[in-house]
Amino acid sequence: MSWMAWTLPTASFFVIIALILVGMSVWQTVSPGHQRKGFLPISTTRGDRLFIGLLAAAYAHLLALALTGWPLWIVTLVCVAGLIALLKWG
Repeated sequence: MSWMAWTLPTASFFVIIALILVGMSVWQTVSPGHQRKGFLPISTTRGDRLFIGLLAAAYAHLLALALTGWPLWIVTLVCVAGLIALLKWG
């Protein structure tokens, strides 16, 4: 893996995403979900809401990098809170 410049933040990011995916897979196996309609304009499953939340977080980080001088840890905290809200009420 020497071709990629692995830094602690980069490795942490990929490990956390992998753990989220494993956790959601286990949760779906133990307690199968169903489609429901929350505040999103479509009917979604847990996996759909996770995917939408991760995509929204990626775009939020890119916008923050491009348009603001905010530290990324602030954007990350906002995105985590948004992801939790999206998974719960989305």
